[in-house]
Amino acid sequence: MIQCKRVYDAPEASDGYRVLVDRLWPRGMKKESLAQDEWCKTLAPSAALRKAFYGEVIDFASFSQHYRQELDTRREEGKRLLKKADETGLTLLYAAKNTRQNHALVLAEWLAHLK
Repeated sequence: MIQCKRVYDAPEASDGYRVLVDRLWPRGMKKESLAQDEWCKTLAPSAALRKAFYGEVIDFASFSQHYRQELDTRREEGKRLLKKADETGLTLLYAAKNTRQNHALVLAEWLAHLK
């Protein structure tokens, strides 16, 4: 099972392996206060892509397409996380305010199709 949660949401026993998938550390969050097992920057969108999306240069559909292309070059890292998902469940942690259009959701969908 793969799920997505904001870093500001309380951890739950059902979260399994918790991975921060943002390239930047979440603003206002102390490192010792975030319940996470790993910070996986390698599967985060590139800085240029992140800036284009959050700067509203590109829309979510275009962002998603480009991000999937970036992820396709990191399949081995994705497979490693899928193994964790199969073992204990996987929660992708993100800091974005928008809970319906963010990179963690694109990553979760990409991982689900990677199987």
